[in-house]
Amino acid sequence: MAVEIEQFMCRTDNFGVLVHDPKSGQTAIIDAPEEAPILAAIKRTGWTPTMILTTHHHMDHVEANLALKERFKLRIVGPEAEKAKIPGIDETVEDGSVLHLGEERIEVIATPGHTAGHVSYHLPASQVAFTADTLFALGCGRLFECKPPVMHESLRKLAALPAATTIYCGHEYTLANARFALTIDPTNSALKERAARIEALRADNKPTLPTTIGEELSTNPFLRWHDPAIRKHLGMEKAGNADVFAEIRKRKDNF
Repeated sequence: MAVEIEQFMCRTDNFGVLVHDPKSGQTAIIDAPEEAPILAAIKRTGWTPTMILTTHHHMDHVEANLALKERFKLRIVGPEAEKAKIPGIDETVEDGSVLHLGEERIEVIATPGHTAGHVSYHLPASQVAFTADTLFALGCGRLFECKPPVMHESLRKLAALPAATTIYCGHEYTLANARFALTIDPTNSALKERAARIEALRADNKPTLPTTIGEELSTNPFLRWHDPAIRKHLGMEKAGNADVFAEIRKRKDNF
Protein backbone atom coordinates (compact mmCIF):
# COMPACT_ATOMS: atom_id res chain seq x y z
CA MET A 1 0.00 0.00 0.00
CA ALA A 2 1.41 3.38 -1.02
CA VAL A 3 -0.66 5.44 1.42
CA GLU A 4 -0.56 5.24 5.21
CA ILE A 5 -3.87 5.07 7.11
CA GLU A 6 -4.77 5.96 10.69
CA GLN A 7 -8.21 4.78 11.86
CA PHE A 8 -9.70 5.88 15.20
CA MET A 9 -13.02 6.24 16.99
CA CYS A 10 -15.16 9.39 17.08
CA ARG A 11 -18.43 10.14 18.87
CA THR A 12 -19.90 6.85 20.12
CA ASP A 13 -19.47 4.57 17.11
CA ASN A 14 -18.14 6.62 14.17
CA PHE A 15 -14.77 5.87 12.64
CA GLY A 16 -12.41 8.70 11.79
CA VAL A 17 -9.71 8.12 9.18
CA LEU A 18 -6.58 9.95 8.08
CA VAL A 19 -5.00 8.98 4.75
CA HIS A 20 -1.39 10.08 4.26
CA ASP A 21 0.77 10.08 1.15
CA PRO A 22 4.32 9.93 2.54
CA LYS A 23 5.96 11.01 -0.71
CA SER A 24 4.11 14.32 -1.02
CA GLY A 25 3.28 14.79 2.64
CA GLN A 26 -0.38 15.37 1.80
CA THR A 27 -3.07 14.04 4.12
CA ALA A 28 -6.81 13.61 3.62
CA ILE A 29 -9.41 13.29 6.34
CA ILE A 30 -12.28 10.96 5.40
CA ASP A 31 -15.34 12.72 6.85
CA ALA A 32 -15.17 14.88 9.98
CA PRO A 33 -17.37 13.38 12.70
CA GLU A 34 -15.80 15.11 15.72
CA GLU A 35 -12.97 17.61 16.09
CA ALA A 36 -11.14 16.42 19.23
CA PRO A 37 -10.38 12.82 18.15
CA ILE A 38 -9.31 14.06 14.72
CA LEU A 39 -6.94 16.59 16.28
CA ALA A 40 -5.55 13.86 18.54
CA ALA A 41 -4.91 11.64 15.52
CA ILE A 42 -3.20 14.51 13.69
CA LYS A 43 -0.95 15.13 16.71
CA ARG A 44 -0.24 11.40 17.11
CA THR A 45 0.78 10.93 13.48
CA GLY A 46 2.34 14.30 12.80
CA TRP A 47 0.39 14.49 9.55
CA THR A 48 -0.98 17.91 8.57
CA PRO A 49 -4.32 17.56 6.73
CA THR A 50 -4.72 19.21 3.35
CA MET A 51 -8.30 18.20 2.55
CA ILE A 52 -11.47 16.58 3.85
CA LEU A 53 -13.15 14.02 1.60
CA THR A 54 -16.83 14.11 2.56
CA THR A 55 -19.00 11.10 1.71
CA HIS A 56 -22.44 12.51 2.60
CA HIS A 57 -24.19 15.31 4.44
CA HIS A 58 -25.26 13.69 7.73
CA MET A 59 -24.12 15.71 10.74
CA ASP A 60 -22.12 12.85 12.26
CA HIS A 61 -19.90 13.01 9.16
CA VAL A 62 -19.52 16.80 8.73
CA GLU A 63 -19.74 18.24 12.25
CA ALA A 64 -16.06 19.25 12.43
CA ASN A 65 -15.78 20.58 8.86
CA LEU A 66 -15.73 24.28 9.66
CA ALA A 67 -13.50 24.01 12.73
CA LEU A 68 -10.91 21.96 10.84
CA LYS A 69 -11.07 24.25 7.82
CA GLU A 70 -10.42 27.29 9.98
CA ARG A 71 -7.55 25.61 11.82
CA PHE A 72 -5.72 24.03 8.86
CA LYS A 73 -6.92 26.09 5.86
CA LEU A 74 -7.69 22.81 4.11
CA ARG A 75 -10.12 22.28 1.24
CA ILE A 76 -13.36 20.39 1.64
CA VAL A 77 -14.51 18.07 -1.13
CA GLY A 78 -17.95 16.47 -1.28
CA PRO A 79 -20.74 15.23 -3.51
CA GLU A 80 -22.23 17.70 -5.98
CA ALA A 81 -25.74 16.42 -5.20
CA GLU A 82 -25.40 17.40 -1.52
CA LYS A 83 -23.28 20.56 -1.75
CA ALA A 84 -25.96 22.75 -0.16
CA LYS A 85 -25.89 20.57 2.97
CA ILE A 86 -22.12 20.22 3.47
CA PRO A 87 -20.52 22.94 5.61
CA GLY A 88 -17.52 24.71 4.09
CA ILE A 89 -17.51 22.76 0.82
CA ASP A 90 -14.98 24.04 -1.75
CA GLU A 91 -15.04 21.44 -4.50
CA THR A 92 -17.71 19.01 -5.66
CA VAL A 93 -17.40 15.54 -7.16
CA GLU A 94 -19.70 13.01 -8.75
CA ASP A 95 -19.51 9.52 -10.18
CA GLY A 96 -16.31 9.16 -12.20
CA SER A 97 -14.57 12.23 -10.77
CA VAL A 98 -10.85 11.84 -10.12
CA LEU A 99 -8.86 13.47 -7.31
CA HIS A 100 -5.24 13.13 -6.27
CA LEU A 101 -3.47 12.83 -2.93
CA GLY A 102 0.06 13.52 -4.08
CA GLU A 103 0.46 11.06 -6.94
CA GLU A 104 -2.19 8.72 -5.49
CA ARG A 105 -5.28 8.61 -7.72
CA ILE A 106 -8.65 8.79 -5.95
CA GLU A 107 -11.65 7.63 -7.96
CA VAL A 108 -15.12 8.76 -6.90
CA ILE A 109 -17.93 6.21 -7.02
CA ALA A 110 -21.51 7.42 -6.64
CA THR A 111 -23.10 5.16 -4.02
CA PRO A 112 -26.54 6.61 -3.25
CA GLY A 113 -28.97 4.78 -0.99
CA HIS A 114 -28.30 5.90 2.56
CA THR A 115 -28.51 9.44 1.21
CA ALA A 116 -29.34 10.49 -2.33
CA GLY A 117 -25.87 11.90 -3.06
CA HIS A 118 -23.58 9.61 -1.07
CA VAL A 119 -20.19 8.91 -2.66
CA SER A 120 -17.37 6.49 -1.89
CA TYR A 121 -13.66 7.05 -2.53
CA HIS A 122 -11.51 4.35 -4.15
CA LEU A 123 -7.70 4.40 -4.28
CA PRO A 124 -6.92 1.66 -6.82
CA ALA A 125 -3.13 1.77 -6.51
CA SER A 126 -3.30 1.23 -2.76
CA GLN A 127 -6.27 -1.16 -3.11
CA VAL A 128 -8.38 0.65 -0.53
CA ALA A 129 -11.87 2.19 -0.54
CA PHE A 130 -13.79 4.35 1.90
CA THR A 131 -17.47 3.44 1.77
CA ALA A 132 -18.80 5.33 4.83
CA ASP A 133 -22.49 4.48 5.31
CA THR A 134 -23.12 2.58 2.08
CA LEU A 135 -21.23 -0.66 2.75
CA PHE A 136 -20.57 -1.71 6.33
CA ALA A 137 -18.77 -4.79 7.60
CA LEU A 138 -21.56 -7.40 7.36
CA GLY A 139 -24.12 -4.70 6.62
CA CYS A 140 -25.24 -1.68 4.65
CA GLY A 141 -26.67 1.70 5.55
CA ARG A 142 -30.31 2.42 6.25
CA LEU A 143 -32.24 3.74 3.27
CA PHE A 144 -33.12 7.24 4.41
CA GLU A 145 -33.42 8.96 1.03
CA CYS A 146 -33.64 6.25 -1.65
CA LYS A 147 -35.54 3.10 -2.56
CA PRO A 148 -33.97 -0.37 -2.29
CA PRO A 149 -33.05 -0.73 -6.00
CA VAL A 150 -30.84 2.37 -5.74
CA MET A 151 -28.86 0.97 -2.82
CA HIS A 152 -28.72 -2.43 -4.48
CA GLU A 153 -27.05 -0.86 -7.52
CA SER A 154 -24.55 1.02 -5.30
CA LEU A 155 -23.62 -2.18 -3.49
CA ARG A 156 -23.33 -4.02 -6.80
CA LYS A 157 -20.74 -1.45 -7.92
CA LEU A 158 -18.74 -1.81 -4.71
CA ALA A 159 -18.96 -5.61 -4.88
CA ALA A 160 -17.30 -5.43 -8.31
CA LEU A 161 -14.11 -3.91 -6.86
CA PRO A 162 -11.15 -6.32 -6.64
CA ALA A 163 -11.60 -8.84 -3.82
CA ALA A 164 -8.35 -7.72 -2.18
CA THR A 165 -9.63 -4.14 -1.78
CA THR A 166 -9.47 -3.04 1.86
CA ILE A 167 -12.67 -1.38 3.01
CA TYR A 168 -13.01 1.32 5.65
CA CYS A 169 -16.59 2.04 6.76
CA GLY A 170 -18.25 4.83 8.72
CA HIS A 171 -19.36 3.03 11.87
CA GLU A 172 -18.58 0.22 14.30
CA TYR A 173 -21.82 -1.67 13.70
CA THR A 174 -20.28 -5.07 12.99
CA LEU A 175 -21.37 -7.00 16.07
CA ALA A 176 -25.06 -6.20 15.58
CA ASN A 177 -24.67 -6.80 11.85
CA ALA A 178 -23.12 -10.23 12.50
CA ARG A 179 -25.97 -11.27 14.77
CA PHE A 180 -28.48 -10.24 12.11
CA ALA A 181 -26.50 -11.87 9.27
CA LEU A 182 -26.76 -15.22 11.04
CA THR A 183 -30.57 -14.98 10.86
CA ILE A 184 -30.38 -14.61 7.06
CA ASP A 185 -27.52 -17.00 6.27
CA PRO A 186 -27.50 -19.49 9.18
CA THR A 187 -25.66 -22.30 7.41
CA ASN A 188 -22.69 -20.20 6.22
CA SER A 189 -19.61 -21.59 8.01
CA ALA A 190 -17.43 -18.62 7.03
CA LEU A 191 -20.01 -16.29 8.56
CA LYS A 192 -20.17 -18.34 11.77
CA GLU A 193 -16.39 -18.20 12.12
CA ARG A 194 -16.30 -14.49 11.42
CA ALA A 195 -19.11 -13.78 13.90
CA ALA A 196 -17.12 -15.57 16.61
CA ARG A 197 -14.04 -13.47 15.84
CA ILE A 198 -16.13 -10.30 15.98
CA GLU A 199 -17.62 -11.24 19.34
CA ALA A 200 -14.08 -11.69 20.70
CA LEU A 201 -12.82 -8.40 19.23
CA ARG A 202 -15.68 -6.39 20.68
CA ALA A 203 -15.37 -8.11 24.05
CA ASP A 204 -11.81 -6.71 24.09
CA ASN A 205 -13.08 -3.32 22.84
CA LYS A 206 -11.06 -3.73 19.63
CA PRO A 207 -12.24 -2.46 16.21
CA THR A 208 -13.64 -4.89 13.67
CA LEU A 209 -12.49 -2.79 10.71
CA PRO A 210 -11.07 -2.62 8.15
CA THR A 211 -12.53 -5.45 6.12
CA THR A 212 -12.09 -6.51 2.49
CA ILE A 213 -14.41 -6.89 -0.46
CA GLY A 214 -13.56 -10.59 -0.55
CA GLU A 215 -14.55 -11.09 3.07
CA GLU A 216 -17.82 -9.21 2.54
CA LEU A 217 -18.66 -11.23 -0.56
CA SER A 218 -18.36 -14.45 1.44
CA THR A 219 -20.21 -13.33 4.59
CA ASN A 220 -22.24 -10.11 4.16
CA PRO A 221 -25.87 -10.98 3.32
CA PHE A 222 -26.38 -7.56 1.71
CA LEU A 223 -23.93 -8.61 -1.02
CA ARG A 224 -25.20 -12.19 -1.27
CA TRP A 225 -28.64 -11.67 -2.82
CA HIS A 226 -27.76 -14.28 -5.45
CA ASP A 227 -26.89 -17.05 -2.97
CA PRO A 228 -29.19 -20.11 -3.31
CA ALA A 229 -29.13 -20.90 0.42
CA ILE A 230 -30.19 -17.37 1.34
CA ARG A 231 -32.89 -17.34 -1.33
CA LYS A 232 -34.24 -20.67 -0.09
CA HIS A 233 -34.16 -19.47 3.52
CA LEU A 234 -36.17 -16.39 2.52
CA GLY A 235 -38.55 -18.33 0.27
CA MET A 236 -37.45 -16.17 -2.67
CA GLU A 237 -35.78 -18.68 -5.01
CA LYS A 238 -37.17 -17.05 -8.16
CA ALA A 239 -37.14 -13.39 -7.08
CA GLY A 240 -35.00 -10.70 -8.68
CA ASN A 241 -31.73 -9.73 -7.01
CA ALA A 242 -32.98 -6.27 -6.01
CA ASP A 243 -36.09 -7.81 -4.45
CA VAL A 244 -34.02 -10.23 -2.38
CA PHE A 245 -31.87 -7.32 -1.23
CA ALA A 246 -34.99 -5.30 -0.34
CA GLU A 247 -36.33 -8.14 1.79
CA ILE A 248 -33.03 -8.48 3.67
CA ARG A 249 -32.92 -4.71 4.27
CA LYS A 250 -36.54 -4.73 5.53
CA ARG A 251 -35.72 -7.52 7.96
CA LYS A 252 -32.70 -5.65 9.24
CA ASP A 253 -34.83 -2.54 9.85
CA ASN A 254 -37.10 -4.66 12.05
CA PHE A 255 -34.34 -6.68 13.71
